[in-house]
Amino acid sequence: MRTSLRGNHAALARWDGRAGTYAPGAATFCTVPAVPDPADWAGLARLLGPGGLADMFSCPAAPPADWEPVFTLEGRQMVRPDGDIGRASAGGFDGSAGRPPVPDGPEGPRVVELGAADVPEMLGLVALTAPGPFGPRTHRLGTYLGVRDGGRLVAMAGERLRPPGWTEISAVCTAPGARGRGYAGLLVGTLAARITARGERPFLHVVEENAAAIALYERLGFALRARVVFRGFRVP
Repeated sequence: MRTSLRGNHAALARWDGRAGTYAPGAATFCTVPAVPDPADWAGLARLLGPGGLADMFSCPAAPPADWEPVFTLEGRQMVRPDGDIGRASAGGFDGSAGRPPVPDGPEGPRVVELGAADVPEMLGLVALTAPGPFGPRTHRLGTYLGVRDGGRLVAMAGERLRPPGWTEISAVCTAPGARGRGYAGLLVGTLAARITARGERPFLHVVEENAAAIALYERLGFALRARVVFRGFRVP
């Protein structure tokens, strides 16, 4: 994440010394050096403000003792092998992987790019499905794609962290009434193909308890790269 803030996401980065985080509403992730000192934690506290959430993603360093733990989640980082894009066109979080998407028009579901004008609908879909941290400026992190049914946004996925040579796929979600149509797999596959076409490798993160999502990603060609721990703390 640190390289994302220094590189592709520099315009959305905030720094105080060696501590960094994203602009409000873009992402909650924070970064300190691998071996932080008290000045680094003090810098992060100034960036976040009293009561702010320090989303430490996979940072192993422990914050000061008076920072309140908010959550700890075991997870996986999964990647696509080079050139493995052949299986990324079908599937969903609801047992629909392996079946083609149900057509919603003469040529099947149409994937559309989402932007600032779509943010209210994106936030509404996030509120229904809770795919993970997503705010009013998250769409600025990369390309976000969606599927509409009767004009209503029913599924989306997009790009988040972008270290050199890599792009993370995130915010994969489908409205409850639209599940079973393969939209999740369609969107992840489309993003993976785009990422691969520009010479980067797609990766993603998933919490360990989400067995359905892990199974879908495996069917789409993603494989375990590393075990990770997501941790959040409240600044005093």
